[in-house]
Amino acid sequence: MNPEAVWQFITHQGLDLMLKVLGALATWVCGRWLIGHATRLMHPLLLLRGQMDATLAQYLASIVKGLLHVLLVLLILDIFGISTTSLAALLAGAGLALGAAWGGLLSHFAAGLFLQVMRPYRVGDHVTLAGITGRVNELGLVNTQLISSDHVLTLVGNNKVFSEVIRNYSALPARRVECQVRLAHGVDAEQAMARIRAALQAVPHVCIAPPPEIGIAEFSAEGPVLNVRPYTHTDHYWQVFYDTHRMLQAELREAGYPVPEKPIRVRQI
Repeated sequence: MNPEAVWQFITHQGLDLMLKVLGALATWVCGRWLIGHATRLMHPLLLLRGQMDATLAQYLASIVKGLLHVLLVLLILDIFGISTTSLAALLAGAGLALGAAWGGLLSHFAAGLFLQVMRPYRVGDHVTLAGITGRVNELGLVNTQLISSDHVLTLVGNNKVFSEVIRNYSALPARRVECQVRLAHGVDAEQAMARIRAALQAVPHVCIAPPPEIGIAEFSAEGPVLNVRPYTHTDHYWQVFYDTHRMLQAELREAGYPVPEKPIRVRQI
C-alpha cells in the first residue's frame, strides 16, 4: 500500500470524517439536552390550567419526545450525507402498515382523544360505561380503568365507551336513592309518610335540597306501597340507602304498624 496515498486519505477524507463524527456527537448531546428540557417544561405547562388530565399530558409529552428524537436522528444522518428521503418513505410505508394492522387500537386512541377534549367524566367519578358501573381509576388514551363496587378492576375500550351511553353519577351535586316500603291495609298512609319525612331529617348525608320525595307508588293486595326517595351525594349513596331502610324498619316498628300479609286465595275445585 502506498504510504503517500494513505497519508493523503487521512489528511483529506479522514479529517472530514472526523469533523462529521464530532459534529454528530455534538448535535446528539445538544439535541438530547434540548429535548429533555423541552419535554420537562411541556408537562407542567399542559397541567397549568387544570383542564387536561395528567395521563393525557404524560402521553402527549412522550409522543412529542419520541418525534423530536426521530428528527434528531434524521439530522445526524444528514450530517453524514446519508439521504433521508428513502428513509422517510420507508417510515411512511411502515406507518401505513402499522395503521392497517392496528386499526382497532387506533380507533380506541382516537376515541380517547375525543374523551379527553369533551371531558364527560374525570378520574374519581362514579360512572356507567358500556354497561359497567364503577369509579374511574384512570382515563387513558386506549382504555378507561374502572373499579367496580365489588372492587374489581375493569378495562373498557375507549371506542366502546364513546359509542355507547355514558352515565355520570358524579356530574350533579345530588343523586336520588330509591327505597320502597309496603304498608298493611288499615294503616293511615298520610300519617306514615309524615313520620318517615320527619325521620329522614336524622339520616346522615340526606340533602335538604332537593327535598326527599315520598308518595304512594301503587296499591297491592297486601296494602299500599310507598316510594321513599331521599337525595344525597353519590359518595354517600349506599350509606344513605342502608340507613334509610334501617330507619324505615325502626319507624314502622315504633308506630306499631302491622306486618302486611298476603291475602289467602281460595282455590276453586
